[in-house]
Amino acid sequence: MKNIVILGSTGSIGTSSLSAISHLGEDYRVIGLTANNNVDLFLKQVHEFKPRFAALMNPEAYAKAKDQMPAATRLLPPEMDSFTFLASLPSADLVINGLVGAVGFLPLVSAIKAGKTIALANKEPMVMAGKTLMEECVRWEAAIIPVDSEPSAIFQCLTGADETNYHQMADSISRIFLTASGGPFAKRKAALSTVTPQEALQHPRWKMGKKITIDSATLMNKGFESIEIMNLFNLPEKKVQIVIHPQSIIHSAVEYQDGSILAQMGAPDMRLPIQYAITYPEKKPSPVQKLNLFEVAKLEFMEPDFERFPCLALAFEAARAGGLYPAALSAADEVAVDAFLKEQIKFTDIPKLIYTVLKKTPSFTGKVNLAQAAQADEQAHELALAVLQDKSYKKAII
Repeated sequence: MKNIVILGSTGSIGTSSLSAISHLGEDYRVIGLTANNNVDLFLKQVHEFKPRFAALMNPEAYAKAKDQMPAATRLLPPEMDSFTFLASLPSADLVINGLVGAVGFLPLVSAIKAGKTIALANKEPMVMAGKTLMEECVRWEAAIIPVDSEPSAIFQCLTGADETNYHQMADSISRIFLTASGGPFAKRKAALSTVTPQEALQHPRWKMGKKITIDSATLMNKGFESIEIMNLFNLPEKKVQIVIHPQSIIHSAVEYQDGSILAQMGAPDMRLPIQYAITYPEKKPSPVQKLNLFEVAKLEFMEPDFERFPCLALAFEAARAGGLYPAALSAADEVAVDAFLKEQIKFTDIPKLIYTVLKKTPSFTGKVNLAQAAQADEQAHELALAVLQDKSYKKAII
């Protein structure tokens, strides 16, 4: 029996995780669910899975749901730090972190210090302080299994070569081919300055939450994943190569020093990497339709356009600079994407706002501890809001 806690159960990762668990059967039990404010869906999940604990961050959502819990479920009060409590629940064998943004940082730290196995879809903490978090995993005997399809593909290729030592294999790796669909504008010839939120949310391959979908449209998501895998697998920036692959069939590949390449392929369905994280190290039957290579017929690979999608370049610059810059990058992007979705800025203003915040971020190239990373995120968030307010980003030339 594997006991599972899901942080962010009403989001795309959470709902896909519950779908996978339903298919897997009685050996996998949900003991904790958390959400923010989607009361209706949350109540359906709680009544179906009857976890021991449930939590809603939003006080109004809590008030609506508190009298509708199953007898076996305790709804934790919003004033309690319920996310970190559930992330470190002693009876949990696996914690699925499907939160979005820096809000997932402290729950991840809590899970690591409790020695948990974490299925991680929340990439922002790994951007903020990934190297330190991996050191903490060693210290507390915790483990992180990446959930996003591309980092999961790399994880699977590396575990195939050395199941117990995947994060210490940098010397044997020549390159990582980190694939990207290119988002909705990969082949768009028209100017991106007129892109609307509705257009940017129309991802051609994946159904995801709004934040990650916009990040995919700007290619910032691939920038975040680049930093994530550098930290997860102890790789230098020069060994990570972005490849635009519109079909999203090859989810990523690892080239070894001898020139051999291991690639992980499959249908573009998030349930595959999520289920693998849940059942690891086993691979079990899934409801995902099997890949038909004859129907695929053609696979395309292209270099990314760093000038047209400057967010990708900003991510690599932050990775090279190190220190507080990755945390500032994450926070600034969070503010910029929210502003774009609210139609306060243009699509092409997103990288300008981020660039302006990075330019104003204090230089600090030493090792960043967890407290410094959290503080840097908070300060960069406030700085980004100020830049948004005074519109100084409009003067940025990237």
